[in-house]
Amino acid sequence: MTNFDYDVLIIGGGLAGGCLALALAGSPLKVAVVESSTEAERQAAPAGARALALARGTARILETLGVWAAVEPKATPIRHIHVSDRGHFGKTRLSAEREGVAALGYVATARDVEDAVIGALHAGSVELIQPARLIGLRAGPDSVHVSLRRGEEALTLSARLVVGADGSDSTVRRLLEIPQIVREYGQTALVFEVSCELEHRNVAYERFTSSGPLAVLPLGRRRCSVVWTLAPSDAEELRAVPEGEFLARLQDAFGYWLGTLGPVGPRQGFPLRLIRGGRMADDRVVLIGNAMHQLHPVAGQGFNLGLRDAARLAERLIVKQGFGEDIGDPAFLHSYAEARQRDLGSTVAFTDSLIRLFSSDFPPLALMRNIGLLTLDCLPPAKHLLARHAMGLAERLPRFR
Repeated sequence: MTNFDYDVLIIGGGLAGGCLALALAGSPLKVAVVESSTEAERQAAPAGARALALARGTARILETLGVWAAVEPKATPIRHIHVSDRGHFGKTRLSAEREGVAALGYVATARDVEDAVIGALHAGSVELIQPARLIGLRAGPDSVHVSLRRGEEALTLSARLVVGADGSDSTVRRLLEIPQIVREYGQTALVFEVSCELEHRNVAYERFTSSGPLAVLPLGRRRCSVVWTLAPSDAEELRAVPEGEFLARLQDAFGYWLGTLGPVGPRQGFPLRLIRGGRMADDRVVLIGNAMHQLHPVAGQGFNLGLRDAARLAERLIVKQGFGEDIGDPAFLHSYAEARQRDLGSTVAFTDSLIRLFSSDFPPLALMRNIGLLTLDCLPPAKHLLARHAMGLAERLPRFR
């Protein structure tokens, strides 16, 4: 038998990679995480301030990982979801009470979730190799040799399986020459926070406009996180206008559901595109999270999908190890990738159809979608199915404990 440094070597210590490591921490597998950033760099990164929509199923997975108790006090519950079409009559409302749950989901900052995950990793048995940068991968018949650079030191490690969880600019994906399938939406997301005159009452708003969706998520008592989808030229203009004019334009698009909207935090712009890796698995390597897929933020499904990647992989790896079988077996990894395509495909189709359906003011289409929203609002079984999807409970949750 070949000797390995690790059973599983996870490249990327962010949310997807960190959660996978936590899911495997109680198993017999020897696991290590390679992270290129220092802890100080992570804490200072602007991306940590972004709001994450956590589906109810995601909260339950985080609870199984042992980190939800640290996240929940800082998270804002979503007890209602209000979907509307600006300038039209259609509306649909989802309610946690109607679904018999305390919350449909939650909103938390990425840093609050990261802090809980990283804290649990430091307290557990998983080895952290940080900061270290991946510079090479070479797969053999029964192991992967990984070359790292840690300061001036060069390291070579071996593992039965390497997991690429190193984000949208994945070095793992680049070294394996895995192509990306990119669909440009021709839109830019402006992301910022606002204060609200009225309490949000734990309502998440999804308002569709002719330029694209406008999501307003509860974050704190009278504070909301906003994702405003716009044409690139409009987004560039709005990033530069004075705050008073910006608020007036935002108020016009959103309305007065929360009364007068107050001072705006920093406005960040991100071009929107759908990106999927050409393949999820290679020789003894598998991609998860943003290394594999990046979605339009319209339904807030990006992190939820990446966490399900990690949880499903952990579930399968633990079973495979339990039978004493090779966790890097190509057929096994291909089977995992095939199984994930259903979830990925349905989530992409759902978000993509929302964008296409609600980003047009073509009168017949506008009439049809508003009739659809009203009909949905009057059909409890259909609303229940939509709520189950929004809560991330359309399929059974992974089991790795």
